[in-house]
Amino acid sequence: MEWVHSGWRLAQPKGIGGDGRPHVDPVPAPGQTLFEALESSGLPDEQTYILTRWERTFAILNVFPYTSGHVMVLPRKAARSFDDLDEETYTELWALVRQATQVVKAVVRPQGLNVGFNEGTAGGGSQPDHLHVHVVPRWDADTNFMTTIADARVLPVTLADTWAALRRAWPPAPGNVEP
Repeated sequence: MEWVHSGWRLAQPKGIGGDGRPHVDPVPAPGQTLFEALESSGLPDEQTYILTRWERTFAILNVFPYTSGHVMVLPRKAARSFDDLDEETYTELWALVRQATQVVKAVVRPQGLNVGFNEGTAGGGSQPDHLHVHVVPRWDADTNFMTTIADARVLPVTLADTWAALRRAWPPAPGNVEP
C-alpha cells in the first residue's frame, strides 16, 4: 500500500491562515470549543471571518481552505454529531448551508461545489467537538499535486479579500441576531 502524506495539516504555524497571513486564534475557555470561542469572542467579524449569525447557527470562512471561498456552517452551541442537534437547530443549519451555497456560487462562480461534513476524528474531522458543514467551491482541474509534492496550496485570493466579497453579498440574517 502506498501512503500519501498531507503535511500541511501538521506543520501549520499557530495563528497563520492558509493564505500565510495572521488570523485570530483564540484559546477556548474550559468546556468551550474553538468555534464557540471565535463566535463569542466579541472581536469584529472581519477578524474572525464570521460571515453571518442566525439564531442557532453561523457561517464562517475556513482559515485553512481547500479552495478560495471555502465556508463552514455550524451550530452556535457545539454538537459532536447531527444526532445531538435539536430539530430547530438541524433545520436552521441546513437552511444556512443552502444560503451559503447560493452566496458562494454568486461570488466566486465555481463550476461545482462539495458540501459535506466530517464526523469524529475517524471521519476526518479536525475539530471533532464541534460539528461543521463544509461548502467548498470547485473548478474543473482545481485538484493537482501541489499539496502533495510541494507541501503548498494555491489560493489566488487572500482570506480577508474573500471574506469581504462574501460578506458584501450575504443577505441579512433572519430576525435580529446579535453576536
